Amino acid sequence: MKGVVAAVLTPMRADLSVDRAAFAAHCRRLLDEGAHGLGIFGTTGEANSLSVGERIEAWEALVADGVPADVLLPGTGACALPDAVKLTQEALAVGARAVLALPPFYYKGVSDDGLFRFFAELIERVGDERLRLFLYHIPPMAQVGFSPALIARLLDAYPGTVAGTKDSEGDPARVERICREFPQLTVFAGSEALLLDTLRWGGAGCISATVNVLAREARAVYDAFQAGEDATALQAELTQARRVVEGQPLIPALKAIMRARTGDDGWLNLRPPLEPLGEHAFASVSRVTLPNM
Repeated sequence: MKGVVAAVLTPMRADLSVDRAAFAAHCRRLLDEGAHGLGIFGTTGEANSLSVGERIEAWEALVADGVPADVLLPGTGACALPDAVKLTQEALAVGARAVLALPPFYYKGVSDDGLFRFFAELIERVGDERLRLFLYHIPPMAQVGFSPALIARLLDAYPGTVAGTKDSEGDPARVERICREFPQLTVFAGSEALLLDTLRWGGAGCISATVNVLAREARAVYDAFQAGEDATALQAELTQARRVVEGQPLIPALKAIMRARTGDDGWLNLRPPLEPLGEHAFASVSRVTLPNM
């Protein structure tokens, strides 16, 4: 798995259940617009507002509705170890090539030893040689993360199984360090603003929320780099487009843009405690002109 991966929004009905048809249509649209993969039920997908059963049912339906399982990167992180095991097993059963796992994020100040034990238990309880685990480093949200020392320890203990990471700390120096220090690891930046730099450092690409509305532009940067072309100007345009969206709460803003793009009011539904944008912010975001709108 490499390239441009969308951290996919989860469309919901008025009763706040997952809108199966809209979800499949959005995923197919992202693939058509150039996304290499689909990170489903991560932060942007409101995963931690959904039950284990809801997530499993939704990704089984997604595959049944024709979205290829091998492009899926399901989020299987959970604070409870049995939940993380169940989610991971079911993701593999549906045919996903890899899973993206948050650290257990409720308890703060935990040691690397405790985090290592959690992931060792997860890998061994899943007990499946197909497992390819991506470590989801997002301390701005989780406040618990993966130190380079912990990554090294997990790689030594579970080579091949610990396969990659999504780094959403927002620190370019850290992304560069992880790329250079662990060349055997598939490294994704958590923002397309770092896409070109990550590729230059030997990383795989990006997994990003704003790929929901910028898939074509992100893919253009990736393709130009792979072709040996100078992608600097394309990256600058991509970064500027992302910044247009960043001024508002990200998930409500992206759903507002999807409402403006599709005309479907269902895109304004969010699971509490998230709320739709206020009237003024909604009007501002709805007028946003992104390159492919």
